[in-house]
Amino acid sequence: MRKLTFKTTLKCAGCEAAVKPNLDALEGILSWETDLKHPDKLLKVDTDLSSDTIISAVAAAGFKAELLEEA
Repeated sequence: MRKLTFKTTLKCAGCEAAVKPNLDALEGILSWETDLKHPDKLLKVDTDLSSDTIISAVAAAGFKAELLEEA
């Protein structure tokens, strides 16, 4: 399991709610959370999936995500 951190274009709880079904539908995600108070509007995901899969799920909801860190 890796922890991936993404910079996103999410701005509010409504944006978070829009991506929630897409992220929750992905098998291979243990957990995910957002930090909308951070200037980069971070999305942190514990997963075995590739970063591209997460980016695609966010994009399907109409937002952008860029991988910042993989731990």
